[in-house]
Amino acid sequence: MELAVYNKNGEKTARTISLDDSIFGISPNDHAIYLDVKQILANKRQGTHKSKEKGEITGSTRKLKKQKGTGTARFGSIKSPLFRGGGRVFGPRPRDYHFKLNKKLKRLARKSALSYKASENKITILEDFTFETPKTKNFVQLIKSFSLEGKKIIILFPGTDLNVAMSARNLQEVLYQNSSNINTFDIMKAQQLLIVESSIKDINEMFNN
Repeated sequence: MELAVYNKNGEKTARTISLDDSIFGISPNDHAIYLDVKQILANKRQGTHKSKEKGEITGSTRKLKKQKGTGTARFGSIKSPLFRGGGRVFGPRPRDYHFKLNKKLKRLARKSALSYKASENKITILEDFTFETPKTKNFVQLIKSFSLEGKKIIILFPGTDLNVAMSARNLQEVLYQNSSNINTFDIMKAQQLLIVESSIKDINEMFNN
């Protein structure tokens, strides 16, 4: 797959770059994407939810009325779930939501996500650039150059360019990311991928090693 290379002003250069079809041109595997996204979201969960059950409520254990003959439900104490302020029945308890997936499946999921974006023409290649100073308006101007206002964007760099990263960090819809740290969830969530030209080498090495 051949894509044109643009400069940061949104102008097409005379150069093109070839994307590896084994990464950007495969037949996407939807189930692999589903499993990988499910794992990413599950691993983000803290799992600290907790409610008190009957045995954990502070209160008297005195039996409030006799067991039989009242015509109403039986209960043992004020801590019964039948009363307001009583214990919760089968309430949530702390748990670990983490689970593992094998590396080959996660790799397939990322390739599938990139292939979806490539097939939908949602990948733009930028020639290497930087900003002289970290200013948000620099990145806003870059977004306007490509008519991407209001869209969720990931920009991939081959490392950390502080001036560009700091220019993008205050923009809610923009995610600056190292090209070697891409994940399926972020790729699928983005409406446009801006990939700096030198990042392609890192992406190829990540999937071909």
